[in-house]
Amino acid sequence: MTPPTTLDPLDQLAAWARDGRGVALATVAATWGSSPRPVGSHMAVADNGEFAGSVSGGCIEGAVVEAARAAIASGKPQMLEYGVTNEAAWEVGLACGGRIQVFVQPKPVVLEELQAARAAHRLCAVVTDTHSGAQLLVDGDTLSGDLCLSDDEVMEARGRIAADKSGIAPYGHLVRVYAPEPRMVIVGAVHIAQALAPMAKIAGFAVTVIDPREGFAKSGALAGIDAIVAWPDEAMAGIEPDARTAVVTLTHDPKLDDPALAAALKSEAFYIGALGSRKTHAKRLERLAEAGFTGDDIARIHGPVGLDINALTPAEIAVSILAQVVAALRREL
Repeated sequence: MTPPTTLDPLDQLAAWARDGRGVALATVAATWGSSPRPVGSHMAVADNGEFAGSVSGGCIEGAVVEAARAAIASGKPQMLEYGVTNEAAWEVGLACGGRIQVFVQPKPVVLEELQAARAAHRLCAVVTDTHSGAQLLVDGDTLSGDLCLSDDEVMEARGRIAADKSGIAPYGHLVRVYAPEPRMVIVGAVHIAQALAPMAKIAGFAVTVIDPREGFAKSGALAGIDAIVAWPDEAMAGIEPDARTAVVTLTHDPKLDDPALAAALKSEAFYIGALGSRKTHAKRLERLAEAGFTGDDIARIHGPVGLDINALTPAEIAVSILAQVVAALRREL
């Protein structure tokens, strides 16, 4: 089995397809028991056995690659099912085994349209008939592909898009939802930001740090992180936080934090957090109330920011913040 590539699976699949290679896309369709990869996880496979991504963390990758190569040769999709034993699970660091269904689709029908929607950061879903391989891309009001769905089936797919929930639909088709990566906007390029920004990036967030102090924003400790050297009110106007955006203020300085918080409160940001002691936060809330924000508005602010894990160091505080943001994103708080 050829070692995996490091590109995003869909990007790699598209690149191989453009080069005229035979390709297939493996997708986790359902899981039972322990599963190292969630439903919707992808692995792209080329005709020579190269692959990108993962469907099991290592337990069944080899078997899926061979099944994908067979699907490329035959042109026929396959639904695979594997049982991961306790012994095999332990080999890849799991506590117990489980079962997993993996759908293998030779060259997805709507790949180009899907990549365009992803590039535009639009919520969308691909609905696939797992028997025929016919597909439909549901992209807002636009439907494209060779699969016909009833109005009720399209509505069900749109409900899954809204809930960001991939899986097998009641009518038997596989619905894979694609949501833009969540964003984290950090105000203040301070020591905590230097730990939080790379952690959040690893966790899958598109991270932007805002600070009008160029020496802070362009610090070598933030190499590889998008930085905006501007006052927060100006920067936030350009960012336009949405329902997949978290805003975290870390400066303690009302001149920087307050305008960012005001902009966040006027947006649909799913998480708003502000660093500072309880006393500092109480004064901050008073200022925001005086600026016209209601009790319900300011109740959206997590302050002091982060989960209470007795964090002391900048890195520990960053862990507490990221954990709280992820919990809010997954709607567990």
